[in-house]
Parts: sequence; C-alpha cells; structure tokens
Amino acid sequence: MFIDEARIRVQGGRGGDGVISFISNAHNWRGGPDGGSGGDGGLVLLRASASLSTLYGYRNEPTFRGGDGKDGARNTRAGARGEERIVLVPPGTTVRDDATGEVLADLASPGEEVTVAAAGEGGRGNRSFTTSTRRAPRICERGLRGEARTLRLELRLLADVGIIGCPNVGKSSLISRISAAKAKVADYPFTTLVPNLGVVDVDGTHQFVAVDIPGLIEGAHAGKGLGDRFLRHVERTRVLVHLVDLAGLEGRDPLEEYRQTNVELAAFSRELSARPQVVAGNKVDLLDEKDVQAAVERFAQAGVTLWPISAATGAGVRDLVLAAHRLLESAPGTARADHAPRRRVYTLRSDEGFTVERDGCGFAVRGGEAERLAKKLVLDSRDARDYLRERLEKLGVLRELHRQGFAGEGPVRIGDVPVELAR
Repeated sequence: MFIDEARIRVQGGRGGDGVISFISNAHNWRGGPDGGSGGDGGLVLLRASASLSTLYGYRNEPTFRGGDGKDGARNTRAGARGEERIVLVPPGTTVRDDATGEVLADLASPGEEVTVAAAGEGGRGNRSFTTSTRRAPRICERGLRGEARTLRLELRLLADVGIIGCPNVGKSSLISRISAAKAKVADYPFTTLVPNLGVVDVDGTHQFVAVDIPGLIEGAHAGKGLGDRFLRHVERTRVLVHLVDLAGLEGRDPLEEYRQTNVELAAFSRELSARPQVVAGNKVDLLDEKDVQAAVERFAQAGVTLWPISAATGAGVRDLVLAAHRLLESAPGTARADHAPRRRVYTLRSDEGFTVERDGCGFAVRGGEAERLAKKLVLDSRDARDYLRERLEKLGVLRELHRQGFAGEGPVRIGDVPVELAR
C-alpha cells in the first residue's frame, strides 16, 4: 500500500547517572573519590534509504527511542553511551515538527540524514567534582532525559516527468503505455488513488522516470477532490506532461480544461506553475482527422503547441516521449523545496539569563543554567547543596533572591525542583 504521509514519535535516550564512590584498598590508603560519570543517551536520526518507496511502515504512529546511557561505576569507569536509533525513510521525505510546523530536513537523496531527537546528557560522578579545596566530594549528577517530539513525514516522489490533468483524461493509460508501470485503468473518474511511477525508455540509451498524478479538479490546491496531497508529488519533477481529453467525453472543453489545471498549479505553487510543459491531447482515436487538426489549431491560437495522441492505440505517443525528453534535457535540475534546509541549523542561545519571582510564600527561579543544575544534581548531601549554592551565587541568583526578600530560609523552587538553600 502506498502511504505518503505519516506521524512518528521520537525520543532521545536518557543519560546515565554519575555515582559517588571512594577508593578503598591497601595500595592507596589515602583513598579519594573515584565515582565515574554516566554515558550520554543515544540520539535518533532519520536517514533516506533507496530500499524504501513508501511510508507504509509508519502508518500507526510508531515511537522510536534512542538507547539509554549506562550509569558510571567505581574506579572512575564511565558508563557506556546509549545506542543511537536510525530510522529509514524513502528519499523525497520532508520532515516537520508536528507541533510547530518547522521544516527540520528535506531528505531528497539516498544517504542524507538528520538528527531529530537529541540525546540526554550523562551525569557526572564525584571524581569530576574534585578540586584543591574539595578533596572528597559527595556530589554526583543524574542523567537528563533525551529530547522528545512528534514528527510529520511527507513524501514527495522523485521523478523527472509528471503527468497531470483532470480526472479520466487517460493519465494511467499513458504511463502504462510508455513504461512498465501497471496502473489501474477504468472508465470512471478518480480511478487512480495513488501516484504511479514508471521508467520510460526513450531510445535504448536514455531513460527518464515519470509519475502520473491522480486527477486535478477545481479547488484541488485547497484539498478538494483528491486535493493537494497529490500535487506535492510533482513539486520535484522537472517537466510536466499536461494531458487533456480532446474527445470531451466528460463534457469538458479541452482548452478550458488545460487552463483550469494551470490555475490549480499556480494556486498551489508559483514555481510549479512555471515548470516546462508538454501539452498532449488524448483520445484522438475517437475523433475524425479534421476535428483533431481543428483542436491543434485552436490551441496554437492560444500560444500552446498540442501533441495529439492516443494512449489506447499508441498513436503519437512516441513523438510525445521524444518531445518530453528534449525538454527534460534543457530543463533545470530537480527542484528542492525553497523552505526545506538540507540540515538543521542550531542558533547559539545564552543560558545565563534567569528570572526570580515570588511564588505564594516562597520564590520561583527560572532560567536555563539554574534549572539544569537543580535537575541534574542529587541534592541528598550537604556537599551537593553547598555546591548548588556556590553555582547559584556565581550566576547571581542568590543575590537576586536576597534583593527580593529571601532571608536564607523558606521554600525555593528552581524550575520544577524544590531546593533547600539554608546552610
């Protein structure tokens, strides 16, 4: 089954905890701290793989987690890093943050990858807190949780030529005629419910990949009918074969049909509407020669070169393929979405800022570095509490607390962590 949209959840691995340990053996009678640090968690990344062509495997919103880091151990042994999780997606997948809509990556080519969930940092063991004045610290840190988010995946097929047109004009018949694609063909609108890809052999040496797009109707750019979810599959194509029904079996005027489809393309994407087109009039096997010639002349008066064909009998199809290939050779390279970066760019932000507010009968402290300290430190020893106070004093948090009336006792909450700052 072809699936071109999916949501997945990703969670970076949790960092391992640091430990408190002291040397105790006959060879080192002075002892000393030897608690090792925990390993970082494993990250989650998406990688484009040519082995996949659909998002079917992610239809049930699966969750992918990086491995957790291992805890530190005595003898300053660091915990192992968590195993990273690699999630394979088809080339042509655009990755968005489901909450914000931000485009995280456009994985257009096999092998491209992006980190989508950062790993949690491992906590330090007490050996890391040793200084010239702190010789035997009973201080360690917890590992942090990894980044968690929900992602929206959107697949845009990678093809050279896109076959577009209104419902029931013969797009599936044409791609079945020019390639080995086994597209469903029937005499009713919206027979094609998914795009069909086919490799077209031009002359025994040259080839191109074509895709037929389910029928476009008025309002398709806004989701009407089969809607814009299929329009995006022609965004990466370099040339469009625009098919119209010269026989008018659906009661549509071929020239108006051509114009209306272009209106939908322009409403969806101005760049897409500017893509080079080869215009083909299908079902000439149902018309007299003079009617076909009249249609060609009518299109010419509108400034459009029309290639009369019959996908059913093959008449004119060879010339159409050659015309599409010639246009393809002179067309620009495959378009990549303007807003989709190849890799995620992180902006450096300072963590030094903080705020102090009264919270009922206590105080609430907010700020990146202060919250990170409180979250990581295991505050069950006097050493750890003294270390926290030292760091808060360097950050200026204690000064601001005192300025707002903190007398050294009473409840203080840093982020979501209640702390005791009394000596």
